[in-house]
Amino acid sequence: MILEREMESPMVQSVRKYRLVLGVLLLLLLVPMSVMAQLTCQGKVVYGTLESKLLPGYPERNYAIYLPKSYERDTTRRYPVLYLLHGGMGSYIDWPQQGNLEGFANEIINSGMAQEMIIVCPDGKMKNTMWFNIEGWPGQDHFFEEFLPYIDSHYRTKTDRGSRAIAGLSMGGGGSIVYATSHPELFSGVYAVSSYVKSNRAFSPPDTQWLQDAVNAHNGIEIFAKATPEQIEAWKNIAWFIDCGDDDFTYDMNIELVSAMRKQQIPYELRIRDGAHTWQYWMTSLYTMLPFVSNVFYENQ
Repeated sequence: MILEREMESPMVQSVRKYRLVLGVLLLLLLVPMSVMAQLTCQGKVVYGTLESKLLPGYPERNYAIYLPKSYERDTTRRYPVLYLLHGGMGSYIDWPQQGNLEGFANEIINSGMAQEMIIVCPDGKMKNTMWFNIEGWPGQDHFFEEFLPYIDSHYRTKTDRGSRAIAGLSMGGGGSIVYATSHPELFSGVYAVSSYVKSNRAFSPPDTQWLQDAVNAHNGIEIFAKATPEQIEAWKNIAWFIDCGDDDFTYDMNIELVSAMRKQQIPYELRIRDGAHTWQYWMTSLYTMLPFVSNVFYENQ
């Protein structure tokens, strides 16, 4: 048979290849168009840049944004939005690249566990990560005065409070708590993972004293412990989810955090899962995070 194949004329070989290609095409025609659309049309992460007039030395800031699969097709539809903050020494590419945001979001949304949403990953990187306002760095002002309005004006987000949530890991988890408590009128839900909410010098390099001072100045535990009655009432309207691994070095501070919330009778959900301060833990948190914020969006419609 091998000898016969080798002795075939070029024309016979061409006919054989043609039949093979034709067979593949016929098989594709048998696949329903809905299945083909499902295979080819998926949500995707894209990258962008915006100008900043507030951040000294950073005239431009990068970001990543996940756009759901119907975004390009349904050009009149608006979507709820989740702001997803990275951790210390990280950047806007962490969740898309190390956390496989696109793959997890598509899987979770396609399975029906969560509704379609826009997910935005801002860049909090300075010398390290600084989501807060400190001397010479108005990081928080930039987010609320430049970044959030830019996203709302350049993408089809739903701009009401009930359609906006915030989440983050480690220092981003602490940042999400500070942002939501500072502006409860803007967020309906918070999902904080492995939150770094107070200084822990045992896990901090000596040259980051300025960073630890900034964290302590925005201590999430004290924010709840020292809250006024008016603040507490406003924060009760936010859906809170605290997620931390049982081997995470932030475990104790997260338990202190929920204890402070509990004393103020602020409702919350708490999950302690097996894991540490790792991307394996954070990426799998998306299986809980996205359904949680999706339900928050549904409840606030």
